[in-house]
Amino acid sequence: QVQLVESGGGLVQAGGSLRLSCKASGTIFSIDGMGWYRQAPGKQRELVTDISNKGRTNYADSVKDRFIISRDNTKNTVYLQMNSLKPEDTAVYYCYARALTRGMGWNDYWGQGTQVTVSS
Repeated sequence: QVQLVESGGGLVQAGGSLRLSCKASGTIFSIDGMGWYRQAPGKQRELVTDISNKGRTNYADSVKDRFIISRDNTKNTVYLQMNSLKPEDTAVYYCYARALTRGMGWNDYWGQGTQVTVSS
């Protein structure tokens, strides 16, 4: 099985920056996609950005040119650099990874979520 541990959330003023990290651990043979979702109170969970094991990226239009996703395959870690933060970015951010493990095959795994709050 796979565990995802997130860090880096917090409270910042509009225009500020935060860097989120998420490290995967377990009996992992391979990790395909990794990425970040977010969910604000009363809203649906939405995809923010994801990245393939080859480094190909996708971004939601709302964060394009402000957020940057990256990964370190040697550490099984994905990062989210968030710049020019806006109050509408306030949400719980969830890391995910699709991983191949011993005895479990391919499955999707989720972090516990980390709160990002942007004040105006």
